[in-house]
Amino acid sequence: MQRINTYSATAFRRAGQELSWVAQLGTTLWFLHSETSENPVRHWAEGIIVASDVRHPAAVQLSGQTIITELIRNMEMGQFEMAYSVLLPCVFDIYLHPDDHARLSGIIPLIVEDARRALGARVSELNRNRGGLTFGRTKKPAKEYRIASAVWIVEFHPDTESTVPTGDVEIHSELNETAQPEFRGTKTTLLGREPSVTSRRLPAATQALPTRTGQMTFAEIRYEDDSGPQVYQVTQNQVRVGRGGDDALMDMALYTGDEVSREHLLLRRDAATGQFLITDCSTNGTWVNGRRLKKGVEEELPPRAEIGVAEVLNLAFEARK
Repeated sequence: MQRINTYSATAFRRAGQELSWVAQLGTTLWFLHSETSENPVRHWAEGIIVASDVRHPAAVQLSGQTIITELIRNMEMGQFEMAYSVLLPCVFDIYLHPDDHARLSGIIPLIVEDARRALGARVSELNRNRGGLTFGRTKKPAKEYRIASAVWIVEFHPDTESTVPTGDVEIHSELNETAQPEFRGTKTTLLGREPSVTSRRLPAATQALPTRTGQMTFAEIRYEDDSGPQVYQVTQNQVRVGRGGDDALMDMALYTGDEVSREHLLLRRDAATGQFLITDCSTNGTWVNGRRLKKGVEEELPPRAEIGVAEVLNLAFEARK
């Protein structure tokens, strides 16, 4: 599944006419005002302006705020609805004109840091504002907005195909780090043109030790839940695993039914020895290589193990040497 969307967010003058815009996430309202004796013209079409024989001026310099706003818009446009939750893109590749990329190269890490905070804040806001639907006397719970990765992945690239003009931002997003043709986010541009970059991001190499963020990978967990096949790279010494919730944020969120507890199990790595340990925190149980663990009791986890989660999911765990 792939959706391509375009969005125009630029102001310009033409032959005595002034175009001004008022934009909010998800909806754009455009007013075309004539300074001559001609009647004002107003056109609105769900975020896409249609104006005949109008040319864009030279693009203004990009700001970090503009890029972050476009990221949030892309995230909201690329949502994927499931039975109990709404999955949002969490992997973003941002393509800039080489001149823009060179100008911003020194502060890209700061833009990425701010973008992650803004994306997380927007997801929290969406979840705070969600309201259940009422059918008769029964109120149907609203779906939770979630992402399929433990972190937001935001990467900047100079456009090497000479298709992104100066001042534009082209964003390709994915719903998870393992990109799949039928399970994608969306593509957007800032200046109202069709997305044109054709290069494809490569999935993370299964044998590579460093992650995309430069951290060391201590272990890898492969599994398949309601959001599709997943690969989770363990880069910290403690990993909370479960369905999660508003007051139970998981490092590794599992998209599945209520059989899996909100906090189902805890993985811990001894930094001195590198040994992994596992603790069952669930109602419906955790298994390691077919043996059920005692709830609340920490046990050593073999370097390679199959972890059963409530008898509905299997996690293939493999520690790195």
